[in-house]
Amino acid sequence: LTHTYERDTVQKKTFTKWVNSHLAHISCRIGDLYADLRDGCVLTRLLEVLSGEQLPKPTRGRMRIHSLENVDKALQFLKEQRVHLENVGSHDIVDGNHCLTLGLIWTIILRFQIQVIKIKTEDNRETRSAKDALLLWCQMKTSGYPDVNIQNFTTSWRDGLAFNALIHKHRPDLIDFHKLTKSNMTYNLHQAFNTGAEQAWRPTLHLLPDVNMEDPDEKSIITYVVSFYHYFSKMKALAVEGKRIGKVLDQAMEIEAIIKRYEALAAELLTWIQHTITIISNQKFDNSLTGVQQQLQAFTAFCILEKPIKFQEKGNLEVLLFTIQSKLQANNHKLYVPSKGKSISDINKAWTCLEKAEHERKVLLRNELIRQEKLELLAQHFDHKAVMRETWLNENQRLDNFGYDLPAVEAAMKKHEAIEADISSYQERIQVVVELALEMESEGYYDTKRISAQKDNILRQWGLLTKLVHARRARLEQNLALQKIFQEMVYMIDWMEEMQVLLVSKDLGKHLLEVEDLLQKHGLLEADISAQTERVQALNAAALKFSELEGYQPCDPQIICNRVNHIQTCLEELGELAGKRRKELEDSCQLWAFFQEMEEAEAWIHEKEQILATKTCGWDLSSVLTLTNKHKSMLGEGEQILAKKCFSPGGIQEKTREVRLRWKKLEEVTGLHQQRLQEALNFFQFSAEMDDLVAWLQDTYRIVSSDDFGHDDYSTQALLRKHWAVVEEVEKHRVAVLALRKQLALLAPEHHQGVDMQIRVVEVEQLYGEVTEVAVLRQQWLRDALAIYHMFSEVHACEVWVDEREQWLERMEVPEELDEVEVVQHRFESLDQEMNSVMGRILGVNQVVQQLVDRGHPSSEEVRSCQDHLNSRWNRVVELVEHKKSQLSSVLKIQNYLLECSEMKAQVQEKRKSIEATQSGGGDLGSVLALQRRLSTMEAALVVLEPRLVELQREGEALAASHPRRAPEILLPLEQISEEWEALKQALQGCEDSLIIAGRLQQFIQDLDNFLSWLVKTQAAVASEAVPDSLAEAERLLNQHAALKEEINGYEEDYAKIQAASDLLALEETEVPYLSLQQWLQKLDAGWGKLLQSWETRREVLVQSHVFHLFLRDVQQCETSLYNQESTLVHAELPDTVEGVSNAIKKHKDFTTTMDLNLQKIQLALQAGESLQHQGNLYSDHVAEAMESLHAKSQHNYQLAQEWMQRLEDHLKLQWFLQDCHELDGWIREKVLMAGDPSRDPPPCPPKPWLKHQVFMAELGQNKEWLEKIEKVEGGEKKKKRGGRSEWYKEVGELQVQAAALPSQAAGRQAVGERQSTVGTCIIRLIEPLKERWRILLASKGVHQVSHELEDEVLWVQDRLPLATLKDHGTNLQTVQQFIKKNQNLRQEIQVHRPRVDEVLERARAVASIKSPEAEGVQHLLERLGTMWGELQEQAERRQQTLDATYQLEQYYFDVAKVESWLGEQELLL
Repeated sequence: LTHTYERDTVQKKTFTKWVNSHLAHISCRIGDLYADLRDGCVLTRLLEVLSGEQLPKPTRGRMRIHSLENVDKALQFLKEQRVHLENVGSHDIVDGNHCLTLGLIWTIILRFQIQVIKIKTEDNRETRSAKDALLLWCQMKTSGYPDVNIQNFTTSWRDGLAFNALIHKHRPDLIDFHKLTKSNMTYNLHQAFNTGAEQAWRPTLHLLPDVNMEDPDEKSIITYVVSFYHYFSKMKALAVEGKRIGKVLDQAMEIEAIIKRYEALAAELLTWIQHTITIISNQKFDNSLTGVQQQLQAFTAFCILEKPIKFQEKGNLEVLLFTIQSKLQANNHKLYVPSKGKSISDINKAWTCLEKAEHERKVLLRNELIRQEKLELLAQHFDHKAVMRETWLNENQRLDNFGYDLPAVEAAMKKHEAIEADISSYQERIQVVVELALEMESEGYYDTKRISAQKDNILRQWGLLTKLVHARRARLEQNLALQKIFQEMVYMIDWMEEMQVLLVSKDLGKHLLEVEDLLQKHGLLEADISAQTERVQALNAAALKFSELEGYQPCDPQIICNRVNHIQTCLEELGELAGKRRKELEDSCQLWAFFQEMEEAEAWIHEKEQILATKTCGWDLSSVLTLTNKHKSMLGEGEQILAKKCFSPGGIQEKTREVRLRWKKLEEVTGLHQQRLQEALNFFQFSAEMDDLVAWLQDTYRIVSSDDFGHDDYSTQALLRKHWAVVEEVEKHRVAVLALRKQLALLAPEHHQGVDMQIRVVEVEQLYGEVTEVAVLRQQWLRDALAIYHMFSEVHACEVWVDEREQWLERMEVPEELDEVEVVQHRFESLDQEMNSVMGRILGVNQVVQQLVDRGHPSSEEVRSCQDHLNSRWNRVVELVEHKKSQLSSVLKIQNYLLECSEMKAQVQEKRKSIEATQSGGGDLGSVLALQRRLSTMEAALVVLEPRLVELQREGEALAASHPRRAPEILLPLEQISEEWEALKQALQGCEDSLIIAGRLQQFIQDLDNFLSWLVKTQAAVASEAVPDSLAEAERLLNQHAALKEEINGYEEDYAKIQAASDLLALEETEVPYLSLQQWLQKLDAGWGKLLQSWETRREVLVQSHVFHLFLRDVQQCETSLYNQESTLVHAELPDTVEGVSNAIKKHKDFTTTMDLNLQKIQLALQAGESLQHQGNLYSDHVAEAMESLHAKSQHNYQLAQEWMQRLEDHLKLQWFLQDCHELDGWIREKVLMAGDPSRDPPPCPPKPWLKHQVFMAELGQNKEWLEKIEKVEGGEKKKKRGGRSEWYKEVGELQVQAAALPSQAAGRQAVGERQSTVGTCIIRLIEPLKERWRILLASKGVHQVSHELEDEVLWVQDRLPLATLKDHGTNLQTVQQFIKKNQNLRQEIQVHRPRVDEVLERARAVASIKSPEAEGVQHLLERLGTMWGELQEQAERRQQTLDATYQLEQYYFDVAKVESWLGEQELLL
């Protein structure tokens, strides 16, 4: 019994864990196997999990009948699955029978876990199933493992090795089986079960205490082993499936690689096509025949060589696309569609465009070739014609001179005109040459400058010839004009001699007519002289101009002046003779005229005395005026005669006095006669004026005494206006009437003392007084008549208006409708205006009547009766109008009240509907806030409406009281308004309550929305892929990133608040979209975590960038130092002296020490780069490149330093050698002088000179070793530097030979001296040219070195200029970032290369300042490099600015797209 209990306990525990492991898939668990299966629900769910089928839904309830029913459903399902259940019923499970419950679970395990196992034996002869198959599987899997022998499911598993073997067989990476021992069973079991738990195979089946016993339970072990089997079988199936998927993926990746290759090749081909089209579409050709021919050859090479290769690539693309489509079709995949612009059709279109451009290029090249050939022919034609024209122009510039008299000048003028005609005809030929030149210039001929210069030379010569011709013609014209002037002067002198003969005549005339005839003839002579004088003056002025000319003068100025003075003298003499002749003739004429005038004056005086002797003065005003005029004319005529007599000759004074006496008598008689005429004139004029005044007064009196006062208002006004005019005329004549007596007193006594004249004056004054009085009376009568007529017209008009209004008021009935009432009211308003106007007119009538009555008008009674009748009718109309107005006002009040009631009711209903619509409004925060504002506005409107409602109620009660008949109609709207008002208040209260809750929810959503917006924006900022391109930018980005962290920390409190608010909303009973809210909260949590992780990742990237830029800064400093070192080494020059070379070696050693110090810095930089590489920096590739470049430059500089040191040492040896040669040369010269000295010839006793010669030979032998040493040095130097000093070494050898062969006899000393002199001269002549040659070579080397460096820098700039001038700025954010990175690299490269360029430019400027042919090429390269370097920097900066702007724009578009996407998600969720 004890064994059975232990077995049941073990099985219960094992089966409980097994059931829980399967129920975990549906979040279910049991604690007691016997108790929890009794209701049948757990059993049903377990069977659903194992079978994967849906069982009938369990019955809800806790009664036994319910449990039995549920267990029966489960058992029935097992029977349907052909599971044999022996002696197991539903009541056994419900009652908790332990044995049957365990049996039921084991039966389920057998059916759903063990029965499905089928394993074939190793020889494939037998297939086992269920338990045997499981045992066979275990044996097959553990075969070969030491100490593992599985024969059963009990004792074979005690030591745990079988479990570990199964795990090791399938997962050898989890267990080291060889370390396990059979004796350590507990450890083995613990290892196996823990491994299963860690790998999530069966985390709940821990059977360590159930297996580690003498007799383990078979069913428990089978249960655990089955879990192993199913897991590893599933793993195998997954592995097979993974291999299949991997194969499919490999095929897909292969196709994808082919597609990428196709895309890359297509893009490359299209790029080449577009680039080629751009190149061959360029219509700029070389402006020369040779250049165009070369371009045609290059184009032909392109068509023959380059294009066929690309055509083959195009065919390969088609084959590649066919391969892709074939593979996709073989795998039943969707056919590949190339991206936009990369399909075969697009490539064919682009190829067609290429061929079209190629054809156009070919045509254009041929046309250009034809044009250039034509231009060459034109140039040849132009050259031929230009030579001919220049020759002709040179020949025609030599013109003949002309003579100095008039015939000779005229002949020269004719000859010159012939030359001008010839030149003008030649102008067309010059124009042809010019047209040829212009044609070639317009066609763009390459040698246009030469053509233009030749054309300008021809035009210059033509212009010079033209100027010469014009100048010669001007000189001819001047000579011709001067000769003509001289001829005219000869003519004038002859004429003046003829005139002098006429002017010396003595004939002065015999009487007045003859004298006047002579004077007229003399006047004609004077006019002729005057005209000729002007002509002479003009001739003199014209001649003197020729004497004042500057430059060319056609005649001697003195000759011109002499001729002018001569003709001027003749003219003055002629003028004097003419003046003398005129004076004599005038004197004679005056004498004869005096005699004649005296006779006429005496006759005139006699005639006038007879006229004045008469006493008559006229008989009326007209006759008196006639006589007065005649008297005045006679006085004027006498004065004229008297004036003439004043100029009589002095020889006849007596005759003059007699005439004057008679004239004075005539004046006295004339004065008396004039006085009488004036008195008669005044009298007759006064009489005429008084007659006119009397006639006017009589006419005026008839007018003012008329009885016509008019028959109506208009006629009376016309008469009154006429009367005013008459009165004004009468008033104007008052002055004339008053002045009559004054005028009468001024008349002569015989006239103003007459009685008739005084009586006439009195009559006129009386008549004027009567006219004035009658005029005043008539004016008053006209005014009274006008007033009466005006009153009657006004009365008539008022009565007509009163009749019309009385009839209208009597017929009018007051309406009940509001519209009609308003119409009638408007009529009454216009009626009031009319009544005011009419009342004014009636008041005017009353005033006029009162005035007439007061003045006592004859028609006063009639006027008074008319006034009373009009006033009575007016009062009746006024009463009738007031009555109608009162009725209309009463009806209008009622209608207005009803209208206000309806408006009030409509407003209240509208407010209530608005509140009801508010309750069904939007659910977002904006809608809630808007609704709250609307409700606040509505409450304020209700506060305003309430006083109006009270006032309406009061007004309605008053109207009902005053109109009891219409009381129900008046009070009914008030009741309806009250009901609507109460309903409005209730709806408003309900809406306020619901909005409080909705506002809280929407506020939370708004906060969540704001936080998510910030989160998305911050994530975008953190996820920025911007890479710093400088140390300052890296530090700036790090500071920005730190500030971003501070901002994130600041928002952490908001994050906690949102979490707390979400928990609070979950507890409230509100209609919250819980699922969507939970999704957003999950997104919020995920986004917050992702933000923190992204920040850390971005920080790591920025730190690595900062470290990398620090490394770059150190590298740049090292490279600058290396550039300076390289420049110093490259531009160092070799000194020309031993001392200079020694100093240079010392300086170089110091320089080497400095290089060693810099080498330590370089080593530190390289160590830093290696550290960055070991740390896996993002820029490891760039670090490696920088390290490699730095190391290479350092090694290069070290090698240069060694080479330069070697060169200095070699040069030091050379200088020592040259110094020795110089000293030896000096010694040889000295000895040559000694050997050739004449004083050293053999004397009679030769022993002493011979001894000296022996000493000389000994010294020469000693110095032979010196010469041999020099030869050795020379030989070593010759091996190092061959080919430049062979002549020098040859001369040294000859020197040695000659020195060794010096003659020992005195007779040979002369030849030795000559030879030594030759050697010394050659050496001296050789050393200086060698030094000069060495300096020139060094300078040439420097120039060529600078030119080479300038060309290298130009090539460097040319390689990078296309990147800086690239017009493509990217079409999306990624491409823009790539372009920015490339441009930043370019700018960094420019910045690093700047010291090198500055150094090269500085050296080039120094070389260009030297005046030499080679320096001109350096100057050209210097200008070119300076221009290109400035352009490269400017373009790089400009492109950086453009790319920054484009990046901001694309970043904005990217952010906008993100925001739009996020808003779309929010819109769907909210």
